[in-house]
Amino acid sequence: METRLLALKSAVPPYPIDQSAAAQRAGQLFQKVRDIERFMPVFVNTGIDKRYSCVPIDWYNAPHGWVDRTELFVENAVNLLEEVARKLLDEARLTVADIDTIVVASTTGIATPSLDALVVERLKMRRDIQRLPIFGLGCAGGVVGISRAAAMAQARPGSKVLYLVVELCALTFRKSDTSKSNIVATALFGDGAAGAILSTDGEGPCFEAMGEHTWPHSLDIMGWDVEEDGLKARFAQSIPGLVAADFTQLLGEFLHRNDLKQSDIDAYACHPGGAKVLDALEDAFGLARGDLVESREVLRDYGNMSAATVMFVLERMDWRAKNRRILMTALGPGFSAAFLTLAN
Repeated sequence: METRLLALKSAVPPYPIDQSAAAQRAGQLFQKVRDIERFMPVFVNTGIDKRYSCVPIDWYNAPHGWVDRTELFVENAVNLLEEVARKLLDEARLTVADIDTIVVASTTGIATPSLDALVVERLKMRRDIQRLPIFGLGCAGGVVGISRAAAMAQARPGSKVLYLVVELCALTFRKSDTSKSNIVATALFGDGAAGAILSTDGEGPCFEAMGEHTWPHSLDIMGWDVEEDGLKARFAQSIPGLVAADFTQLLGEFLHRNDLKQSDIDAYACHPGGAKVLDALEDAFGLARGDLVESREVLRDYGNMSAATVMFVLERMDWRAKNRRILMTALGPGFSAAFLTLAN
């Protein structure tokens, strides 16, 4: 019995931020940074037109600590997850009582009780529901998280698994941090949530192959540094180079392990970590520049929402189409690559 994707939905918070407005505000906040004008073109080069934030743009003018950030994270994350969950239940024609398992992935804030428990209480879900919170996977969390949800559905045939992912990257902005990584993060990241319902019962594409690769000696490439006033983004300039050097071989090994060839792949749902990463992925797949249409469109319209972004990409594709195999990929802290194929 194969796990199938029954429903897929997304949601964004209420405050749109135009990229030109973000660049202007960043220029004001970082005006004392040495050679700041040299870094400002990153706002244009990201390929982003607009992003969404759970706080208005004026929020970024003042300093904020852990208490403020955490309260905003929990409140907005649960609100977005509730919105996504209700959309999914409507699409799948299910009730809250039909859900047997809930899996929630997030890396941009902390909550104990975890977000899954808060959603269970908000939606008044069954008291015997199985819960799995996933933290720390960063941008790879969208692919790895839904893979774990698919495995849990497979382990309990007939059960309904609710998979949710939320990232509020904008809340991690720290005006006191004048590092290049923070300036790039300011130009790149946005907020969003997404989710899916999975089961071995029902109609939809089936989850086929799932796999991951973690590079050795790569812990410093991507992640968070915990500072007194919040989380500090850490990512290396070497990421596009790693993709260019290794991704083709890693993809080949993943496909070979699962008796697949690249010619078996009809479409690619790739996490758009940034414009340069998408360039490197298109080269690795042997595609023409711009062929990862949906990934580039999502980056343009929403920015990088960390783990949630790849779900937005998949939602924009014709994921229910028959006789079609989609490869999902993402990169995240570890440093790791995640792969997943969906076929219908």
